[in-house]
Amino acid sequence: MNPVGWFEIYVDDMNRAKAFYEKILKITLEELSGVSEWDLTMYSFTGNMKNHGATGALVKMKDMKAGGNSTLVYFSCEDCAVEESRVEAAGGKVQQSKMAIGEHGFITLVVDTEGSMIGLHSMK
Repeated sequence: MNPVGWFEIYVDDMNRAKAFYEKILKITLEELSGVSEWDLTMYSFTGNMKNHGATGALVKMKDMKAGGNSTLVYFSCEDCAVEESRVEAAGGKVQQSKMAIGEHGFITLVVDTEGSMIGLHSMK
């Protein structure tokens, strides 16, 4: 079993954050229903909970500030340089351009529109 089963990235502006992730990862986030009773909005990253890796969601919640946290989520890519090339046009910032991490492939570190740092990981 993988040690990470789910992740959440807290945001201040859901529309802005949703557009950022959809643009750089070329995906469509899906709104999760049944969470309005907790005064929050969630858009999930598509995935299959039975497959390798973890899935998660963007979350907007009253009194939960975005950015500045110490958890780093890595998104798997075929070549992280491709997603990196979309970051600035999507409103984010490249913190660390693609760099080799030895036999473990390559990573790029970026800051999203909400101030949260995320990683992009690829083997090529």
